[in-house]
Amino acid sequence: MVMKLAASWHEVLKEELSKPYIADLKKFLAQEKAENKIIYPSEELIFNAFLHTPFENVKVVIMGQDPYHGPGQAHGLSFSVPCGIPQPPSLKNIFKEQNQDLNINLPKEGCLSSWAKQGVLLLNATLTVRSGEPKSHYGRGWEVFTDAVVAKLVERKDPLVFVLWGKSAQEKIGSVLEGKTTSHVVLTAAHPSPYSVLGFFGCHHFSQIKEALKKWGKDPINWQLP
Repeated sequence: MVMKLAASWHEVLKEELSKPYIADLKKFLAQEKAENKIIYPSEELIFNAFLHTPFENVKVVIMGQDPYHGPGQAHGLSFSVPCGIPQPPSLKNIFKEQNQDLNINLPKEGCLSSWAKQGVLLLNATLTVRSGEPKSHYGRGWEVFTDAVVAKLVERKDPLVFVLWGKSAQEKIGSVLEGKTTSHVVLTAAHPSPYSVLGFFGCHHFSQIKEALKKWGKDPINWQLP
């Protein structure tokens, strides 16, 4: 596995990338490949979030759990699917909330790369998964790596918006933020999954992001997709 990240991420994470657990993680993924396990996303897309959204460009962080585990869905951006792939239920619910909150048209596509290019870091807690087996790569080192990513973002004096949908994301960021005083905005709601969506609808997170960025003098995110 080649750790292909934007140069600024390589710089802030250089110590992390040299730690023993990263070598163990690479060995684990090589073993999965040797055993002909199908892993999502494909190797060249694992670090897509870090290529689309360099460290210095991050304005908003939307935390996911692990990648989609169905064929053709995962491409390294949380909640996103490539163009031409049907929108998963959670993503459809995100779009419905946007429609209610900002009167944005419901898009036909589910690719969120335009958000990422505007400074929305679409980060999963775990960056790989075995086909058809959700959470199959938990506890292998990814969570340690993404905790380090979040810690580096929290250290920034430049304020960010952290968007945490569901208990898993809230616990992850909560553990990093614990005891720290920061100027970051943290937005929490239930996960947009059909199982918990009633606690997600009406959260108005997109309008709150707009207000925070405006207050900080940052360019707004154009959320509208084709």
